[in-house]
Amino acid sequence: MEPRGLIFDCDGTLADSMPLHWRAWNQTCTRHEIHFTEERFYSLGGVPSRKIFAMLAEEQGLTIDPIALSREKEEAYLPMMPELQPIEPVVAIARAHRGRLPMAVATGGQRRCISKILEHLGIADWFDALVTSEDVENPKPAPDTFLKAAEQIGIDPAHCRAFEDTDLGMQAIRASGMEAVDVRELLKKESA
Repeated sequence: MEPRGLIFDCDGTLADSMPLHWRAWNQTCTRHEIHFTEERFYSLGGVPSRKIFAMLAEEQGLTIDPIALSREKEEAYLPMMPELQPIEPVVAIARAHRGRLPMAVATGGQRRCISKILEHLGIADWFDALVTSEDVENPKPAPDTFLKAAEQIGIDPAHCRAFEDTDLGMQAIRASGMEAVDVRELLKKESA
């Protein structure tokens, strides 16, 4: 299929931000004595931080404010942003289609943080829409984030190609009816 629109996840897809996010998660969880492993962090890629904090609180019997901790985690992340690098093979795809196809970012992140990431990478103006976990009732792994992104760029989901780096994100793309590109496979081919 020749796509009529492209939709990209941000963290771990356009931006090599996941190791930095893990550092921010680790700092926040350590400060509040919340048990959260790096392996589990990566397995929940794409799930909004407020939902992860709520899940951890329930599992560990903690009385915490998931929204406040989500903000605290984002605040811990922002000072690390100067270290942020693009995932060049994916950014190259966006660069090649810039101005030729409608493009959107569909992310489990928060608008404030994602906007700063895209600005830092110098690619914020490449995208016609930005849909975050704050814009949908059911974030990833539900398809809503991708479906809303397709709607905002005016392209039927069946004619969109979407890029993701997590199993939950891939599940969301497939549920939306879009063509799914697993960035992890793309990067393996690039390094081979």
